[in-house]
Amino acid sequence: MRRWWLAVAMLVCCTGAATAEDYPARPVRVVIGFGPGATADITLRTLTPKLGQSLGQQFIVENRTGAGSNLAADFVAHAPKDGYTLLFGTIANTINAAIGQKLNFDFATDFAPITLTATVPNILVVHPSIGVRSVADLISLARAKPDGLSYGSSGAGTSLHLSAELFNVMTGARMVHVPYPGSAQAVTDLLAGRVQVMFSPASTVLPHVREGKLVALASTQLKRASVAPDLPTMSEAGLAGFDTGVWTGLLAPAGTPRAVIDALARATNAALKSPDVIEPLQKQGIDMLGGTPEEFTAYIKSEIAKWERVTAAAGLRP
Repeated sequence: MRRWWLAVAMLVCCTGAATAEDYPARPVRVVIGFGPGATADITLRTLTPKLGQSLGQQFIVENRTGAGSNLAADFVAHAPKDGYTLLFGTIANTINAAIGQKLNFDFATDFAPITLTATVPNILVVHPSIGVRSVADLISLARAKPDGLSYGSSGAGTSLHLSAELFNVMTGARMVHVPYPGSAQAVTDLLAGRVQVMFSPASTVLPHVREGKLVALASTQLKRASVAPDLPTMSEAGLAGFDTGVWTGLLAPAGTPRAVIDALARATNAALKSPDVIEPLQKQGIDMLGGTPEEFTAYIKSEIAKWERVTAAAGLRP
């Protein structure tokens, strides 16, 4: 009897190791919390064919929208820990964690980060009518007129909203938040002058900046945006350490075998260096990232900590 149990244990052990080494043996599902056409969805659908070519299996995109990506994250957090159900996470997941929503998962501990994939820098833009031409000008005007300027966003608790709140916190300014169902609607009112300020994805507003309908003041990440290399960063404009952007990254349920995580990380990093991925995404203002699972893990922790400070200072609640 003892020998029989030993044989079973060895079989289970060896089978698990072989499964990890042979990964993937069937199609892989990648769940995303936003709909088709969203920036994250475009990034993922550009990446998955390359992942499939590299690993020899189809990578299927599944859109599970709702609750700011919480539905998608909840589904993947409770999926089998075998690498066949993955999450394409975004900044929304760390913001949700920072706000303190009551969720059925912990984004910081229930996932195994694989690789940061890409980022879309936001651009700080203003309506020409307010006469602002620099970040310093905007700070001076906002301080001189508390609640006198309004800024649009794609909704309460979104990255665009919290970018502006980070600006308020760092400068002592007080601008009024006007949430919209999406960034397109917010830009429409910004162009009409009904709101005066907005942090927006670069691809959404740069065409209007080139036409002179909006004034771009700075990009929001530490590195200059590839689609606007002449535009200073917020940090260069005087707000040292200001760093926001719509990032994306690949994650698995916590407990997924390390061999699977490493295989996915290698394939993803290789895909991010492919011209077939870089060229179409950069045309839309999306910059490639990449890195190790450990770097992505540290990044998630730093993002949650940053947004916890911002949401607390702004008085945001679930």
